[in-house]
Amino acid sequence: MQPLAKHIWINGQLTAWENATVHVMSHALHYGTSVFEGIRVYDTPNGPCGFRLTDHVRRLFDSARIYHFPMPYTEDELVQACKDVVRAEGLRSAYLRPLAFLGECGMGVSPSAEAIRSDVMISAFAWGAYLGEEALEKGVDACISSWNRVAPNTVPAGAKAGGNYLSSYLIGREARVRGFGEGIALGADGLLSEGAGENLFIVKDGVLMTPPAAASILQGITRDSVMKLARGLGYEAREQVLPREALYVADEVFMTGTAAEITPVRSIDGTMTRAGGPGPVTKAVNKAFRGLFDGATPDRFGWLEPIGEAENAAPARERAHEPA
Repeated sequence: MQPLAKHIWINGQLTAWENATVHVMSHALHYGTSVFEGIRVYDTPNGPCGFRLTDHVRRLFDSARIYHFPMPYTEDELVQACKDVVRAEGLRSAYLRPLAFLGECGMGVSPSAEAIRSDVMISAFAWGAYLGEEALEKGVDACISSWNRVAPNTVPAGAKAGGNYLSSYLIGREARVRGFGEGIALGADGLLSEGAGENLFIVKDGVLMTPPAAASILQGITRDSVMKLARGLGYEAREQVLPREALYVADEVFMTGTAAEITPVRSIDGTMTRAGGPGPVTKAVNKAFRGLFDGATPDRFGWLEPIGEAENAAPARERAHEPA
């Protein structure tokens, strides 16, 4: 398999892709103890810009804080490292993957305070539409999964942790085995939660509704962006608990996420939405979202963070691992 990029930033150094290795006894490999982010870099008229880069890095630190993982770098250092990796790869648009994970901490689920340490890596590579270009244009056919999202007070759904995505793996795999493009999960209470790797929006009578934080969702940064953009267009956008049947009677349905961006849902369990694909509200919000990157939509919230032109970025200084 061809490498996705030339370099990986790991523990303060830009390293050749083939040399960016970890030990097979790393804690994260055995127990899923990692937290990560996905961040898009867009090619804008003002050069490559990270979309809400600082917000994503802050959420990475929030996820680490929830799990009590020490972080050996500051938020500002990792924001700069993300920019360095993109420039080192010579990319004008990219997908960034920062990840912090517990390395060699010894065996046992709960390492001692003396042994615990976090390794940090960042990669940047080209990545197109997560659910496919056709899905962006025409919508994806989705199904309700037989797998529920994690129940409250089991593992924190609000952290973007590696182990949480075993749930997403099962939801997405089941959908594809059944011939659908994506799966949608219910919460432990039987109410709507989220997609395998996306947040969920329903449009009814011009109102955008999305399940709340308490519905075992990851509070997506694209989700938040869509709500702000929709309100700026004059639409009502609200968090609301929603039953499964709300999907079947919706005018429009779409999913959001860094990888998925804004992906319309054409049908659920074989039942077409009334729009049968991207409806007028979805199109309007998507136009405003896409307009951020070609200059058609003013960046009123300061979401676009300049990366700088491609150059041979100097490796970030290496830091000793220390408690957060």
